[in-house]
Amino acid sequence: MTTDAFLADCRARLALDLLSNTWNAVVLWALRDGPKRPVELRERIGGISSKVLTETLRRLQFNGLVDRHAHPGAPPRVEYQLTALGRTLLAPIDAVGAWAFEHGDEVMAAQEAECRGARTRSRTAIIRGESPR
Repeated sequence: MTTDAFLADCRARLALDLLSNTWNAVVLWALRDGPKRPVELRERIGGISSKVLTETLRRLQFNGLVDRHAHPGAPPRVEYQLTALGRTLLAPIDAVGAWAFEHGDEVMAAQEAECRGARTRSRTAIIRGESPR
């Protein structure tokens, strides 16, 4: 393994890839209090489709962050819970959440300013007869 974050086999890149998917972090956080059934996860998270939740849980399971437990009986019941490895990501997720809480307004203000600037540049280009970018 290399430590160059731009190379495919870098562990830092692996970790960032895991956390950069919005639903990965959200599902891991939703499982922090213990095992949950998919329907419980959807209710707790909100705004996630069954398909996306299933894909996310499979991805997290593939990476060793979540365990799937199928309970016999009728109807069949499945629960997901964090593995010990998955629990190690809760602190970094919490840190990112704290950063977002502290700096989210600044980021949104920068985005709004950039959008206003882009609209102004576009209008100016149209007035000059140039192609807007």
